[in-house]
Amino acid sequence: MAVLLHVLLFSSLIIVFDFSDRDRPIVPLAIKGTLVTEVPVVAPPPKVEQQQPPPEPTISEQERIEAERQKLLEDQRAEQQRLHRLAEEKRKADEEAERKRKADEERRRKEAEAEKERQRLAAEQKRQEEIERQRRENKAAMEAARQAELDAESQRIEAMAADAKAAYMFAIRQRVMNRWVRPPTATVGMECIAHITQVPGGEVISVRIGRCNGDATVRRSIENAIHLASPLPVPEDPGVFSREITLEFRPKED
Repeated sequence: MAVLLHVLLFSSLIIVFDFSDRDRPIVPLAIKGTLVTEVPVVAPPPKVEQQQPPPEPTISEQERIEAERQKLLEDQRAEQQRLHRLAEEKRKADEEAERKRKADEERRRKEAEAEKERQRLAAEQKRQEEIERQRRENKAAMEAARQAELDAESQRIEAMAADAKAAYMFAIRQRVMNRWVRPPTATVGMECIAHITQVPGGEVISVRIGRCNGDATVRRSIENAIHLASPLPVPEDPGVFSREITLEFRPKED
């Protein structure tokens, strides 16, 4: 490569000849040269091709481009409208969802409050029912105790009255029997019932013989005995007195 470069350099030297005078003797020219050592070859810069301007579009081409531009604008507007519509729909959907959430939350809150109130009322009703039950039981127990006292007192009074009545009737019977003259026809097994009406103080105002299996003599003897016993004995307790009394006559063996 170095040898080739030297050859090229020497061949590029110019020898000048004067052709003005052909007959003029040729004088050799001194040649000056410089020895050039190896020089790197620099590649020339690439040629920049100028861009040719695009050809002017024709009218139909302009119309097509304008139509495409208008279509692009319309598509952009349609896309913007679609995005706006979607955003509006999302906003409304979000608002509706929020409204439903709040409504559900309010409904649950009211339901919880209603349930709490229902439980409170149920507990209060149960408490009142328990109070009423205890009151009824206490009242029933008190009434039972009072009734037991009344029954006991009544039985005591009845027993006392029975005793007084029995004593009163025994006194009347003894007074009448002491005045009865038993006729011979008044035999064992005879039974006569005498109904006596008296006034306070023991005065007998009427005697009626009821059921009796004795004869007329027996009947008259009973009536006479009762009238002879008048006035009948008076009880100590006025409550024991009775206007209507009944005596039974049953003769016994002597």
